[in-house]
Amino acid sequence: MLDRIQSLVKEIAPRLIEIRRHIHSHPELSGHEYQTAAYVAGVLSSCGVQVREGVGKTGVIGELGDRQQPRVAIRTDMDALPIEERTGLPFASRNPGVMHACGHDVHTTLGLGTAMVLSRFMDELPGAVRFLFQPAEEIAQGAHWMVADGAMEEVDAIFGVHVFPSIPSPIVGVRYGALTAAADDLELIITGESGHGARPYEAIDAIWIAAQVITTLQQAISRTHNPLRPVVLTIGKIQGGRAPNAIADSVQLLGTVRSLHPETHRELPDWIENIVAGVCHTYGAKYEMNYRRLVPSVFNDTALTQIVESTVRQAWGETGMQVLMEPSLGAEDFSVYLDHAPGTMFRLGVGHANQRNYALHHPQFDIDEEAIMTGVITLAYSAWQYLERWQAD
Repeated sequence: MLDRIQSLVKEIAPRLIEIRRHIHSHPELSGHEYQTAAYVAGVLSSCGVQVREGVGKTGVIGELGDRQQPRVAIRTDMDALPIEERTGLPFASRNPGVMHACGHDVHTTLGLGTAMVLSRFMDELPGAVRFLFQPAEEIAQGAHWMVADGAMEEVDAIFGVHVFPSIPSPIVGVRYGALTAAADDLELIITGESGHGARPYEAIDAIWIAAQVITTLQQAISRTHNPLRPVVLTIGKIQGGRAPNAIADSVQLLGTVRSLHPETHRELPDWIENIVAGVCHTYGAKYEMNYRRLVPSVFNDTALTQIVESTVRQAWGETGMQVLMEPSLGAEDFSVYLDHAPGTMFRLGVGHANQRNYALHHPQFDIDEEAIMTGVITLAYSAWQYLERWQAD
């Protein structure tokens, strides 16, 4: 079957590149993927896949095969970023200030390509496949919306993919265990008392106390957390004060908190609050803390990761695969699906040979389009292998 899948992907390669370039030219922000969703639904319908639109607000589900058999899901995301594209490509974004700078145009193409391939073998398919085209990954909401609309009902396993420019095309990166970090939002409001800037001793300086909070949190990480269970806490926005010669009575801090270990993730809100409370009490300030959990860590299932590794080894040998030794502290809401079924996500190398490869979220980010074929083959044959092994068991 692998040979047949490879042959078919080679045949449809020009169409896959055409699809990717169309999607790239028409990026849409999180929760507004209306044109993309309509385009996806049209392509799926044209190859005989049953389509359900409006899932998770602007998401699309495609169904293929007999539900009396096991069902595997393939998830790809569709949204773009509020970034002005500077690639100079002939198919660059036509939507000013919006760009597919994270490769979701490629992800959507991979999902469509996999549906196109597996639909050709529908009569032989040893199970059912559900294609999840998800909105709003960039704001970590789309997976929650999809799950709430039943996207994971009767799903036995799920595969995901993310492009990676630091891995050269056509290499596939696999990782056992933790792939990405849990990510949470943090808001702190420090309240002091205003006063004249020349007499700070008569006031309670919220800006200075906020600075102590930030410094203490950063220093405490290395002294109170196991370095083998990393934590990253970044305050990305500070807002406060009313005039340059007045003591600020209130400061708002907004940040992100990343961690890998489940126990650490559970303990972080209390740990942060204890430090903030201690600093504020010392200097006479009050505080309000709002901690919002966004997504847990992506933890790849061993058996499903072995299937992806087997696919890559069979298709391209040792040279086509890279075992990733370290997780990323980036976040991925693919993890939300893993609360409902085992899954695995692999990294698709899209880096160009012998030229600079810009990072994800960079306005000049681009890919080696040959990687699209690699990704479709990996997803299609991994899904096939999973269904075959289920039947054998």
